This record gives sequence, structure tokens and C-alpha cells, in this order.
Amino acid sequence: MFITPAFASATQTTPSLIGQFAPLIIIFAIFYFLLIRPQQKRQKAHTAKLAAIVKGDVVITAGGIKGKVTKATDTELTVDIAKAVSVVVIRSTILNVEVK
Repeated sequence: MFITPAFASATQTTPSLIGQFAPLIIIFAIFYFLLIRPQQKRQKAHTAKLAAIVKGDVVITAGGIKGKVTKATDTELTVDIAKAVSVVVIRSTILNVEVK
């Protein structure tokens, strides 16, 4: 009537090592293709866009300031935001470059 411990343990099998890690590997693959890889592509495109900024481009900073680039160096940009008003911004703070 009752199941003895010897009978219950005889029917159990230990899963293989691959069977134990297969769900984790599948979850990692899904995260890689749906989250990590697209983010890396966006980051590369944004970095290329920042490197291509030249004098005369219209840019928008992360703070929301929109202006025209008057001087560009490796790390800094001088941006005119109004008549006789120039701001020096760090190149990495540029959010978007508008198409001419």
C-alpha cells in the first residue's frame, strides 16, 4: 500500500549534464540575439555617427540643445546655439546629428 523508499529511489534517474544546462544555454542564446546583439549594432552606428561630425553639421545634445557645429576637435565641439552664443560640448554627449 505504501511506497517504500527503496522502490521510489529505484525508479529515479539522474539527468545528464547536457540536459541540465540546455535551458540555460537556450536562454542565453535568446538574450544574445534579441537584446545584446541589436544593442551592439546601435552602439557601433552611434559611435560612427559621432566620429563623422564635421564643421557645419547641426547637432542635438543629450541636454536638448540644438545648434550648428563651428569647430570640431577629437573630444570637443564648439556649437553655436544663437547669435554670438557658442557652447563647448563634449563629443560623447551628442545625441543626434541632423541630416543636411
